Amino acid sequence: MGWIAGTAAAALVAAGAITYAVAEDDGGGGGLSVPGADGADAGFARDMAVHHQQAVEMSYLVRDRTKNPEVRRLAYDIAQTQANQRGMLLGWLDLWDLPKVSAKPPMSWMGMGDMPERGDGSLMPGMATDTELKKLGTLNGKQAEIFYLQLMTDHHKGGIHMAEGCVARCTVAVEKSLAQGMVDAQQSELTTMKQMLRERGAGPRG
Repeated sequence: MGWIAGTAAAALVAAGAITYAVAEDDGGGGGLSVPGADGADAGFARDMAVHHQQAVEMSYLVRDRTKNPEVRRLAYDIAQTQANQRGMLLGWLDLWDLPKVSAKPPMSWMGMGDMPERGDGSLMPGMATDTELKKLGTLNGKQAEIFYLQLMTDHHKGGIHMAEGCVARCTVAVEKSLAQGMVDAQQSELTTMKQMLRERGAGPRG
């Protein structure tokens, strides 16, 4: 477990470095550049923090529902990565002195604030419903593995769409870089999860 603790500690140090790098990301203007509360930078930070929190929750759920080392390792990686990234996003909002919640609908910064919600706790593309989370918490073994992989596949597809929106619209260079990193990592994990589902005689939903 020592290497796991060391990896987690290194990730936290890196997260702190990236967070405070934002304070120096002034676009060449010579001072702290603070995005607007309704712009893409703040909107992405708020929405992706919520999106990531559910991925962390699902990953901890499946960790306790299966003993399969491959799925547990994937869940651990997703939980640690997205918890650290969520900390960066919320840290940037603090640095910018911007609210962590908005009266506007989710995805408004992408021009999607009027899209219909799935409801039942699913606020943004790819998010699982409360009913689906409860179901995951009742499954065990292979059934839990398959449902988790299906839910996380949907979750990653929604997250990639949001991150690509930040890459196109955000103005803070470090945040754009983080968003591109999310796209690259989650696309790779989608390939891994598709193979893991195939090995279990299943596939993505829809």
